[in-house]
Amino acid sequence: MASEPRRPTTPRPRHERRVFLLALAGGVPALAIALALLWSADYASRTQWTLSVVAVGAWLAFAAALRERVIRPLQTVSNMLAALQEGDFSLRARGSNPDDALGLLLLELNRLGEDLRAQRLGALEATALLRRVTEEIDVAVFAFDEAQALRLVNRAGTLLLGRPSEQILGKHATELGLGEALAGETPRVLPLDLPGRSGRWEVRRGAFRQGGLPHQLLVLSDVSRALSEEERQAWQRLIRVLSHELNNSLAPIKSIAESLRNVVGQEPPPAEWREDLRRGLGVIAGRSESLSRLMAAYARLARLPPPRREPLSVGEWVRRVAALETRRAVTVCDGPDVTIQADGGQLDQLLINLVRNAADATLDGGVESARVVEVGWEVRAAHLEVWVRDDGPGLADTANLFVPFYTTKSDGSGIGLALSRQIAEAHGGTLTLANRIGERGCEARLILPHRVALVGSPTVDGG
Repeated sequence: MASEPRRPTTPRPRHERRVFLLALAGGVPALAIALALLWSADYASRTQWTLSVVAVGAWLAFAAALRERVIRPLQTVSNMLAALQEGDFSLRARGSNPDDALGLLLLELNRLGEDLRAQRLGALEATALLRRVTEEIDVAVFAFDEAQALRLVNRAGTLLLGRPSEQILGKHATELGLGEALAGETPRVLPLDLPGRSGRWEVRRGAFRQGGLPHQLLVLSDVSRALSEEERQAWQRLIRVLSHELNNSLAPIKSIAESLRNVVGQEPPPAEWREDLRRGLGVIAGRSESLSRLMAAYARLARLPPPRREPLSVGEWVRRVAALETRRAVTVCDGPDVTIQADGGQLDQLLINLVRNAADATLDGGVESARVVEVGWEVRAAHLEVWVRDDGPGLADTANLFVPFYTTKSDGSGIGLALSRQIAEAHGGTLTLANRIGERGCEARLILPHRVALVGSPTVDGG
């Protein structure tokens, strides 16, 4: 079936023409009546034609004036809106009056221009401040689009890459040596060998959108100096502790060895030289065993394996460890039903150390003294907190609590708290030990983050 031919559409007259035609139509009745009266009256022909021309001219002039009165404000509004669209906020319309409909429209347009101008100035100032800050900081900042092409870089970033921004903008991240930094976990420390500098860098990433398209923000901060200083201080502390322990053992060994050499070299030997030799060798063997235990403790601290996470009921864990302390009754303050994904063996060792230290603190006055050891747990702000409290004498020196091999006990090894903190940090948590505020004794508090602890759920993210 053949389709009917489309009828040509009549173009709609412009708004200006419609206004002019309406103005003309409004004067047609009056003009027709006036001309009818004029030509029906007994006037001279010249007078009739003259008055007719005057009437028609006045009719056309008033219609044109009305058209101009309607169209001109619309053109003014259109020009102002076009200027605002182009970003020119300096134009202002005259004749704004809140008591007039058209004047109120012009007044609102002027206010809109003022508001947009103020917002633009604020955005320009904020952008200038942000650009100045990013240029002055010594942290390298890069912005990549979804194709991993570089779109923004600050001065520190150009120095790091060893080229000006004109030569690196638009380059792929792999070509710039930053491909590895755009993948993997964040934040993390990553060794990078870049044209401008090599070292260890803390990598942080974030996502943002520009022009409706996703982008990645990459921030690289040099941590080589900070880490080197921390390593140097750690080595100094380790050497200081080991030197102290070695000197404590080697000094008596050297003294006894010199005495035994003198005894063996005497002719004839003393009457009880065998007994002296036996006692001296026993002391040397004891000190050697002490050094062996020290080295074994250090090796244990240095070779802590990564945690093997499995579902662990916090209530069962706490009650099991509390039952292991037989010297002092441990009160368990039950918390909510919580299951965590953690290494049960490592957390057992951590909590055993804390409970044993608390029990040791309460045994100063004897087993019969009315001292208390409490252990419990709670959930706060998506964190699991396990605490151990005692009412012992408290802590005299809190600065060296977690320093390896530091101990105030005569038979202590000095690695219990250091190992406990290492276990807590391996699980993404923290361990603190401080004197209780307003009460006697101290409190140890283990905090595990939300990704490790979930309430009332046996299946959790191992993180």
